[in-house]
Amino acid sequence: MQNPATPNLDFLPQLSVDAKPRVEGNIEVTNVVDGRGTDSDFYTLDEPVWETVKRDLLSVWTKLRCVVFPQANQKLLRNWDLWGPLFICIFVALMLHSSNSSGAQPKFTEAFFIVWVGSFVVTLNIKLLGGTISIFQTLCILGYCLLPLAIDVLICKLVSVSEGGVVSLLVRLLTTICTVAWAQYAATTFLSGSYPEKRKGLALYPVCFFYVVVAWLILSYTHYSK
Repeated sequence: MQNPATPNLDFLPQLSVDAKPRVEGNIEVTNVVDGRGTDSDFYTLDEPVWETVKRDLLSVWTKLRCVVFPQANQKLLRNWDLWGPLFICIFVALMLHSSNSSGAQPKFTEAFFIVWVGSFVVTLNIKLLGGTISIFQTLCILGYCLLPLAIDVLICKLVSVSEGGVVSLLVRLLTTICTVAWAQYAATTFLSGSYPEKRKGLALYPVCFFYVVVAWLILSYTHYSK
């Protein structure tokens, strides 16, 4: 006989719990931005080496072209690199380097050190003034804008080898002044909007001073010598 105090629960549905639940779905990463580009540049680990080299060379060429024809381009700021500045700095340092044992001209390490330390000091100044771009972006801009001075050191070397005298000095002086103005204008164009407008003079004066120092090195150590 059934105990009347015990309820009958036969009408409840039978429930079962899977001890190993499964989660299904599709996880995708979109619009990845790492400061150098979007998701199109993110998955490059399995691409051929030649494709990577070709893409980097194309990026360097694009930035050099923008220095030749200065224009503000935020995309170039995002896709910064230090390959171009490194090659330009090495070229300038090699041109200033002399195998003369008298030590009258700066050695490669000295010129290389001056260029990179000067770039870093100018970059730090912009950041302390409230600059909105990263240190590496600023180094990228300053390095690429050394291109006019790299052309200048080549011209000065050729002129100093061919002849000396007043004509050589005037040609080197005129070329140096033009390339400094070119480098300063290009750097100002790239850096526009990346610093507080009321501190524009404080931000750009060290940039101009940096290029003037490099130009002074070029003008001083590319004189005619027998």
